[in-house]
Amino acid sequence: MDKIQKIFASCAGADRAALVIFCSCGYPDMASSEQIIDDAIAAGADIIELGVPFSDPMADGAAIRQASEVALHNGATLKRILAMAERLCKKHPDTGFILFSYMNVMLNYGLEALCGELRRIGVDGILAVDLPYEEKAELAGPCRAGGLHLIPLVSPATSLERAAMIMGEATGFVYSVNVCGITGIREQLPPEVAGRLAALKERSPVPVAAGFGIADSASAKAIARVADGVVVGSAVISKLLVPGDLVERRQSAAALVGSLAGSLSRHA
Repeated sequence: MDKIQKIFASCAGADRAALVIFCSCGYPDMASSEQIIDDAIAAGADIIELGVPFSDPMADGAAIRQASEVALHNGATLKRILAMAERLCKKHPDTGFILFSYMNVMLNYGLEALCGELRRIGVDGILAVDLPYEEKAELAGPCRAGGLHLIPLVSPATSLERAAMIMGEATGFVYSVNVCGITGIREQLPPEVAGRLAALKERSPVPVAAGFGIADSASAKAIARVADGVVVGSAVISKLLVPGDLVERRQSAAALVGSLAGSLSRHA
């Protein structure tokens, strides 16, 4: 059983969902983003998605776009993010780490070289936002050779038959998108989300984590009742984008992560 499997098994044993936190690497700068990730882990994050900033983030809403623009302006590169990831993996050996990136960034680095480096430093997998299922072989091979999970995405637009095909080849976990469109906070999630997640879980050989639109502990708790994991990004990043003292913004973001972590038990 590898680390990601152990995390989900441990959470299931505690009758709670795993908490997956997306972090915009390099925002507001490389040193601060590492501290923000440290804060998130201390507050209860089980898995960290290491978001690689990209100049054309088509799947990202306003908060993540803004953070990515600042990170790129301040010199965030994949090479620097990998160096940070190596430090994080050493500091937090029980935390899962997933590189969350667009394909163009990874292709420019070299897929085989990237997967070899991720394996060396201890990152557990890759989520390629814009990689279609039919074209996944070019990344799936290097991931498999490097012992990395290639995390697939399924959306409300994905038929259950197609989702079953995608999930049947998955390792690690599946990321289920709650709503079509871009990332960001939603006032409320569609009522059909719970039934959709239950149907996906019935068909998936690996845990199903759900994200997009989760704004607070109440919406996280609702998702935790039916999903194996809850993914939150924009809500945390929005706390960091508020003008003011960075230490206070970090504390606010960490407090939200702590509140989310405390909401994922299925006992109540």
